[in-house]
Amino acid sequence: GTRLNFTIDNGKIHNVSLGQGQEVVAEHAMEVAAAEGHWVILQNIHLVARWLGTLEKLVEQHSQASHPEYRLFMSAEPAPTPESHIIPQGLLDNSIKITSEPPTGMRANLHGALDLFSQETLEQCSKETEFRCILFALCYFHAAVAERRRFGTQGWNRPYPFNNGDLTVSVNVLHNYLEANAKVPWDDLRYLFGEIMYGGHITDDWDRRLCRTYLSEYVQPEMLDGEVALAPGFMIPPRLDYEAYHQYIDDNLPGESPHLYGLHPNAEMGFLTVTSERLFRTVLELQPKESDAAGGSGTSREEQAILDEILGQLPEPFNMEDMMAKAKEKTPYTVVALQECERMNILTHEIRRSLKELDLGLQGELTITSEMEELGNALFYDSVPESWTRYAYPSLLSLATWYADLLLRIRELEVWSTDFVLPATVWLAGFFNPQSFLTAIMQSTARKRQWPLDKMCLAVDVTKKIREDITFPPREGSYVHGLFMEGARWDVPSGSIADARMKELTPEMPVILLRAVPVDRMDTINIYECPVYKTRTRGPTYVWTFNLKTKEKAAKWVLAGVALLLEA
Repeated sequence: GTRLNFTIDNGKIHNVSLGQGQEVVAEHAMEVAAAEGHWVILQNIHLVARWLGTLEKLVEQHSQASHPEYRLFMSAEPAPTPESHIIPQGLLDNSIKITSEPPTGMRANLHGALDLFSQETLEQCSKETEFRCILFALCYFHAAVAERRRFGTQGWNRPYPFNNGDLTVSVNVLHNYLEANAKVPWDDLRYLFGEIMYGGHITDDWDRRLCRTYLSEYVQPEMLDGEVALAPGFMIPPRLDYEAYHQYIDDNLPGESPHLYGLHPNAEMGFLTVTSERLFRTVLELQPKESDAAGGSGTSREEQAILDEILGQLPEPFNMEDMMAKAKEKTPYTVVALQECERMNILTHEIRRSLKELDLGLQGELTITSEMEELGNALFYDSVPESWTRYAYPSLLSLATWYADLLLRIRELEVWSTDFVLPATVWLAGFFNPQSFLTAIMQSTARKRQWPLDKMCLAVDVTKKIREDITFPPREGSYVHGLFMEGARWDVPSGSIADARMKELTPEMPVILLRAVPVDRMDTINIYECPVYKTRTRGPTYVWTFNLKTKEKAAKWVLAGVALLLEA
């Protein structure tokens, strides 16, 4: 624009940032520009969805008999999902489209982060060595947290909108703090970057811990002596000039791999598997359900077969009155069993009701409603119907596996509720609410020992046994099984966390003994605070924190996103 004498100052560029009430301003700007040959920039048109139809008409109107030098530029954010596209097709067809893709891979992200600065930036601070070292570490940190998002929930529990502003403001803060202090205030800097600049976006406590750990690994006094590795084989460079930093990245950065972010290579496999599954699921849903040859009856026959199979295997509901009478002593464990049976009854009742209704619909005795149609589609596509998940527990399984899992859960509850004696080892994943069982362990010990419940916690001892080896429950606490580790594995001989083996994404844990102990007796040395989640979705499916023994630094497992899952 400047080269062709189009600037905002001389009035030949009209820059409109769209939002509430700006539509009139934009319409006026387009009218003036079309008549006098100016340029118009409309920013963030995705914010005015209702006005886009009018915009499309105006663009078409001004494209005829307008000044030859009139130009219209528009910007918009990409839609997060295909369903939420709102830009009219006419606008897309008639415009030259330019997309600004964020860089992918550590090398591109690291160069992109450095490009925000210049040689002048490096020379502006009196403590040049410290400033340059920390600035380079911050660029690497910025690239790592941004690119880590592509590993799904093993990267971050929730996706966060980290942006270039976070990095540039952090570098300004770094400059001010170095100028104002005689010594480098390491703790203050880490707090400002990790809790305020980047931490301001973060809403999950485990993600906050991850962000803090990155900074404590990358930003530390030893970096000034060139003793800090940002990734295996990639040290913080010595004091260099701006161009030399770019050259250093090209010469020394290892090839793209999850190791650059502190993750295990399995993390990429897990993420690619999920992406592939999603792709195939979409392809499956696109295929026509009814074939002409079958005259539309093939689908309903298939649904009928699945429906009959599920109804045929569904056990009778638990008789709550009999069970209440049987459970004379209301121990914490008995209460958990009764609650679980009650919730299972609600779920099985809904399954039975909806399937019988659909059965009558398929036979022509009832009008098919939209709810019945959704249920039929779910059966056809082997996914768990939404009307069931409302009453169920979080799960990512397909319908066939989910139903087999449901029958196992009912079987476990039947065994437990016959005499209410705690099983030798409890399947922790078999609960709707695993927290209630873990709390019951603490409650029963608190009653027995007369200890205050709020001063207690769970001690986790991983045994060397598998489920079949356990024949009696422990004297105190409970054995639990059915947990899986993601991001690492449990090494039985050494009794600690170890690096995962390739292609073993979620190895099973041995049986774990859970006991309630006073908080002050807890082991806090050489342990990793490992979050336990119900499914790979992590985030909202959080259950508890288990302290697991580790021979290596806990920071390694934090960066690797190590967690225990109740469903592999």
